[in-house]
Amino acid sequence: MSDSGATVLVVDDTPTKLYILSSWLRRSGHEVVQATGGMEALVKVRELHPDLVVLDVRLPDISGYEVCEQIKADPATSFIPVIQISGAAITPADRAQGLERGADAYLAEPVEPDEFAATVEATLRYYRARQRAELMARRLAALTEVTLSMNSAETFDELLATAVGGTSQILGRHAGTLALPPDGRTRRFVALPPENAAQVKVAASDTLPRLSAMSLGAAAGTQVFTVSAAEWTELMPDTTLGGDVLAVVCRTKLGRPPVYLGVLQVPPLDADESNVLRQLGQALALAVDALRAYAEEHAIALTLQRSLLPARIPETPGLAISWRYQPAVDNVEVGGDFYEVLRLGHRVLIAIGDVQGHSLLAATVMAELRHALRASVIGTSDLGASMALLNEVLRRYHPGMTATVCLLLIDPATGEMEVSNAGHIPPLFITDGHARYHRLGNLLLGVAEETYRVDRVNVPEGGSVLMFTDGLIEDRDKLLDESLEIVRHLAERVEEDLEVFCDRLIERFGAREDDVALVVFRRGTDR
Repeated sequence: MSDSGATVLVVDDTPTKLYILSSWLRRSGHEVVQATGGMEALVKVRELHPDLVVLDVRLPDISGYEVCEQIKADPATSFIPVIQISGAAITPADRAQGLERGADAYLAEPVEPDEFAATVEATLRYYRARQRAELMARRLAALTEVTLSMNSAETFDELLATAVGGTSQILGRHAGTLALPPDGRTRRFVALPPENAAQVKVAASDTLPRLSAMSLGAAAGTQVFTVSAAEWTELMPDTTLGGDVLAVVCRTKLGRPPVYLGVLQVPPLDADESNVLRQLGQALALAVDALRAYAEEHAIALTLQRSLLPARIPETPGLAISWRYQPAVDNVEVGGDFYEVLRLGHRVLIAIGDVQGHSLLAATVMAELRHALRASVIGTSDLGASMALLNEVLRRYHPGMTATVCLLLIDPATGEMEVSNAGHIPPLFITDGHARYHRLGNLLLGVAEETYRVDRVNVPEGGSVLMFTDGLIEDRDKLLDESLEIVRHLAERVEEDLEVFCDRLIERFGAREDDVALVVFRRGTDR
């Protein structure tokens, strides 16, 4: 409905009155549709959805009151304003009945042309304002929903697809977006109503800089501007738009790449639509920056975490060793999982542990425990004493922190092995297709003073041992014993290549919410 002329349905069974009312409306610039009965009027209302109905109360088939009620009762037509007019039902009770049954205005004849025109314009003005307000409310609700979805996106492609699809849906137009993620490859997505499904398109690497040069330049901020059809075709040779584009280019801070969001400007956008597009562009820019910061922080965290772990595993004649460290999929903070392999003369110390929590503190404590473990085995090899030292370090310097650690000291030549365990998942011994967990160990580190038991076992030639942190198997919807049994069953068959075995374990449990560290070794095979 435009802000000038409207489509008005005039319903009256008196030809003279029908002619006069229609003439007044046409003189005011409105388009007129006529009906002479109530049933005919209802059919035309459903088919045409006029902007206004001028309705006589006394009709030959059904009353104007009933026609009005049916218009207002139908969700598809309830928004259409109705002015009732009558030369017979003119008492206050008649007017009250008309208004109570849905009329927006009620006029009693004789009606002056100026009064009629003023009532029509006032009714249309009110409904136009109401429709604009309702449309804006729906758009703002959709804007909020799209913004939340953008901020929930886990990848840049998901973020851009959400933004362009939401823009297409909210504004009902062909939409497109461009952004530059940290990998340096420009992403371009487009969406077209009514499906609003995002499609990937190719974009030249200089497209964003050229759009920025047309608007913001190197400055930060938000710029809304029109790109002519010819300019857009030059920027996007594969375009099928065939019209001007209203573009929003946003840069949140100096030195950062801009983000583009735009729609086809046919027909031209009104002020409300332009404002919604601007807000969508700004929300997208902020979400892109947040995701970029998260990706950069995650990369830094992983670099730090891996720098605290062994750079390489020493050569261990008589043992084949494989290991894995897999960070949590959606946690930017560093964790406390660690492993260690040390040559101690003719024997090999293998350790695995997990410091409580995910934070820089957890990673720092993990590094301290690793260094303390290394220091504890210089010149001596007493696992019980080493474990007691780690416990004392944790209790003295990091009260309130806890950790689980399992230490193995094996002689590859004889298979003799010592085991000391502080609250960690017991090592899994694998021999001739049979797998069993070692018995539970002592209290975890950091809780209380403890004497740590050292068990002595023998690993036969060809036998394997698997050690892992609880991040591999912990699931919110599954008992820990069930997951331990799954690992035990998987370990009954260990591939000749231990790397393949590690991959199979990791693949079986999939992406994890916690860090995962595991070490597996087989006696009797040189690495």
